[in-house]
Amino acid sequence: MRRANVVEKDMAGIGTLKDLTNVFESLASTQVAKVKNKAQLSQQFFNLLWKRYTAIRVDPKKRITSRSDSDNGRKVLILISAEAGLSGDLDMRMIETMQQEYDRGSTDIIVLGSHGANQLTQRGIPYVRFFQVPESDSYINVSPIIEAIRPYHEIAVYYEEYLSLGQQEVRRIDLISHMKDMSEDAEEGIMTDLDTIFEPSLDEIADQMESTMMSLALSQTILQSGLAQAASRFNAMTVAEDRASELLGDYKLEYHRAKRSESDRRLREVLVSIKKKRREAQGGRR
Repeated sequence: MRRANVVEKDMAGIGTLKDLTNVFESLASTQVAKVKNKAQLSQQFFNLLWKRYTAIRVDPKKRITSRSDSDNGRKVLILISAEAGLSGDLDMRMIETMQQEYDRGSTDIIVLGSHGANQLTQRGIPYVRFFQVPESDSYINVSPIIEAIRPYHEIAVYYEEYLSLGQQEVRRIDLISHMKDMSEDAEEGIMTDLDTIFEPSLDEIADQMESTMMSLALSQTILQSGLAQAASRFNAMTVAEDRASELLGDYKLEYHRAKRSESDRRLREVLVSIKKKRREAQGGRR
């Protein structure tokens, strides 16, 4: 059995760990509330913009799916991962799901988040571009990502979706199809250059709005990933805190047993010493 002072030091370490996990749990809970609100506002803004866009396009969905002349004929997979650890096993599950589709000969990978990049490197999977995940509590600038994916024929995004605080799932969506899905509830109308003056031109305005909607759709998946990662981090910290509490209880029990054992040992030593002195005293009287 370990000494009580050794157990007491371990108890102090576990207590510190429990306090840290409690702090991280609180931070993750706050982050969930912030990101969830931003994701809802982003969806509302997309719906509003879609109404404006459909108002100046007779068939906007056909235009969205058109590709530029610089199409390289390849597929690109965009992985949206965490910027750091402490996010549970979501990134690992996402990469395992992506590997079922990945073909090195025809597919490139663009990864957001250093944790996902490290996971890919460990598995020997190359990626062509790396971007840091934009901070969820600030403006999300996805322009560099949009420029990187423009030449590709097919664009798929792997991200983590928030279902509830206790459940997050890995999702795969086609970026173009996702823009259609996000706009299903939007009302469509027609606005042509026959009854409206457009400056500089109708085509230029539509092209700009199309680019904006693609950026917003990608921003939406980044927000969803951030929300899922924060929820996963909350769950991981909750499990860690519960485990630390269990260990602290075990250590407390071991500490009290060690203290009792030391007290018993001292008591036995005292009793042995008393008996020895009594025998010595009895021997002296004889």
